[in-house]
Amino acid sequence: MKKIYLIGWGFWLSIGLQAQRLDNVTQHTPYIVAVDEYRPAPGQFVNMMPKYEQGDDAARMAQKCTESLANNQRDMVCLGGYGGYITFHFDHSIANVQGQADVLILGNSNFEGNSEPGIVMVSKDENGNGLPDDTWYELKGSADADSVGKVVYGYTITYQRPTTEQADGKTSAISKDITIEQYVPWTDNQGQSGYVSKNRYHAQTYYPMWVNDDTMTFGPQTLLPRNGYNTLVYPKENWILQPLAWGYVDNKPNTVAENGSFDFDNAVEVVSRQPVTIDFVDFVRVYTAVNQQCGWIGETSTELLGAEDLHLDTSVQRVKDSTTGVRDMKTLSSPNASYYNLLGQKTAHPRKGLYVRNGRIFIIQ
Repeated sequence: MKKIYLIGWGFWLSIGLQAQRLDNVTQHTPYIVAVDEYRPAPGQFVNMMPKYEQGDDAARMAQKCTESLANNQRDMVCLGGYGGYITFHFDHSIANVQGQADVLILGNSNFEGNSEPGIVMVSKDENGNGLPDDTWYELKGSADADSVGKVVYGYTITYQRPTTEQADGKTSAISKDITIEQYVPWTDNQGQSGYVSKNRYHAQTYYPMWVNDDTMTFGPQTLLPRNGYNTLVYPKENWILQPLAWGYVDNKPNTVAENGSFDFDNAVEVVSRQPVTIDFVDFVRVYTAVNQQCGWIGETSTELLGAEDLHLDTSVQRVKDSTTGVRDMKTLSSPNASYYNLLGQKTAHPRKGLYVRNGRIFIIQ
């Protein structure tokens, strides 16, 4: 007769769940502690927020973003045009509390009509290596329901390094403030092409100076519909960037917490849009989700001021519970749960050895 034993806590801690993060600190903070990646698309504030200095590489620019955002510093970071992104983490995994918003992410949309929406992506450190290299899921927003047919899923864009930084002296059909209309070329997987234009307000190069490649590709991900409109007749300009209903960074003013609050229950697969259940999030990514030029305002570019775990104590406690074997009793008592060996392979007829069942490790003798 087989005998099944639950492995003791010490063994569980050594080979148990590794996806949950809990840094060894005196007191945990609800705020960002580090930026892992900063890869902006070309834009008028790139190389300025944060400021590029000669010799800076990708790691140094990510560190500068950390200095701007960590510990609720709230110095602005710009993501550039469509696709530009930033990835960050906290000193703990953020738990998904069902029915509640889980994370607050602040942009700089300080009044209605100044929306530069960014999409939020989340990932769990399933391989336990502390790097943002696992599967990413999108937190869907209102456009999935109210802009059907106008949203492009699986969108990819490629930018090329500009060939000149000098004003071309031509009169732009976009705005009198444009100095190089055909500045940074781009093409996408929808058969479209265009340019990020350069304006007289920002003279530095708009292409990230620490990027050595002459092209930058972003995607596949989601492209939101245009939200910027000139309410006057060119050459007069009065641009309105209309906000979406909900679910995007830098979309509505930070004065209302709900505007920047995001619920992990809204996680979906990026292209198929199939719902995903995720218990913990270890990395968060935000990217600019609109591809448009708005006259003298320039390209639409999402800006970030910081982020916060909205239920710090719950997150920390759930991480502790997950690493000491505490589980919901309904899950533990599931009579039909499968056995898996330590390679993650499903085993229909387990023999003697170590197995995982219901997220816990057992030994069969």
